[in-house]
Amino acid sequence: MYKKIDEKDVAYLKSFIPEERIMVGEEIPNDYSHDELGGIERLPDVLINVLSTEEVSKILKYANENMIPVVARGSGTDLVGAAVAVEGGIMVCTKLMNHIKELDESNLTITVEPGVLLMELQAYVEEHNFFYPPDPGEKSATIGGNISTNAGGMRAVKYGVTRDYVRELTVVLPDGTIEHFGSKCVKSSSGYDLKNLIVGSEGTLCIVTEAVLKLLPLPSESVSMLLPFKSMEKAIEVVPEIIKSKASLTAIEYMSLDTIISAEDFLGKKFPDTNYEAYILLTFDGNNRKQIEEEYTKVAELCIEHGAVDGYFVDTDERKKSVWSARGAFLEAISASTDEMDECDVVVPKNRVADFIKYTHEVAKIVGIRIPSFGHAGDGNLHVYLCRDGMPEEEWKAKLEKGFDLLYARAREYHGQVSGEHGIGYAKKSYLAKQLGDNQMNLMRGIKKAFDPNNILNPGKVI
Repeated sequence: MYKKIDEKDVAYLKSFIPEERIMVGEEIPNDYSHDELGGIERLPDVLINVLSTEEVSKILKYANENMIPVVARGSGTDLVGAAVAVEGGIMVCTKLMNHIKELDESNLTITVEPGVLLMELQAYVEEHNFFYPPDPGEKSATIGGNISTNAGGMRAVKYGVTRDYVRELTVVLPDGTIEHFGSKCVKSSSGYDLKNLIVGSEGTLCIVTEAVLKLLPLPSESVSMLLPFKSMEKAIEVVPEIIKSKASLTAIEYMSLDTIISAEDFLGKKFPDTNYEAYILLTFDGNNRKQIEEEYTKVAELCIEHGAVDGYFVDTDERKKSVWSARGAFLEAISASTDEMDECDVVVPKNRVADFIKYTHEVAKIVGIRIPSFGHAGDGNLHVYLCRDGMPEEEWKAKLEKGFDLLYARAREYHGQVSGEHGIGYAKKSYLAKQLGDNQMNLMRGIKKAFDPNNILNPGKVI
């Protein structure tokens, strides 16, 4: 179906891309064959580090005319193979498109290229007393990647997800056409919302080359509390009570002792407390110190009534660094604790969080496999990891499949979704199809065909 890249194709690409920004065949580092989780591997035939929308346009126009597959890639921190060139072809890497182009204080927006890192964007706007709320755990991910997966993160319980902060996108369609979707306007009722269709499409419809993002004023106050519990059951059972209290929390995170210890071993740093089986991490922010104090006092008392042993303020620099560095390293720490793993990135209604986490413990016993987890209890997005722990290949594959089947079936039963923020990519396609059914999958395929009739852009992903 696809054309195999030959010397003529390479010569054309090198006619407008300098030698130092294009690699071919064995010149391409192996890092570009997989994402952060691994398991799905293939190198592209050509890797191009692009600098502009116009370069992306020329590449896609040529690829479309010659039936060459193209995949876009940022930092490669995804976990489902979305940025892996499973059909070979051209990989367009946007890491060098990393400029912050405009801070528009009048419209509360910032214009960035897709290769800007999340941590760079957040630091930049905070220096100017603004706030970009989306806060996924992987701060070295690019904004382009966050847009492609509709990344959420720890602050989603109060502020929402990436889609809520995308005002305008400059994109290149598969035939090389440059389009602008959305605008800086706060509201619009002007036809189909193509901009929001792009957010979360995992690079299958177009390549994002510029984004205008909404900002908020930076909250003047932020307080975090760590609450230990004697059991995971006690910890997760308090989450619905916290939500029902109507307190305005920024984040509600849950974590187990074994995950914390893995993070300690991985980072070589001590967590403030490791005497209990489970912990809830709460964050409050705003501009009224008295109101925040009333909120966290109410929630802390509620948690203690429901089994919290104590409550610690994460207030000193040392404690902040200890807690948040551990929380940010959970994925890498679990990965380092085993020889191979895979993730179930489900999201369930908030009132079923406790039930689903309990069910992961049942599945671990049924299947005979270790299943650590952590996640965003406040919005129902759970990160559940199935660990190989030295199993023979055949046994591992069988247990992984059985474990996933059970977990995703229960998520469907709870009216949840396959992925809360990491996307479908290549790895989770079959589970998406089971959840959505033929009618919705065919609608998605129709949208894909309308954008990309030759199916050159990130083929084999999502649908």
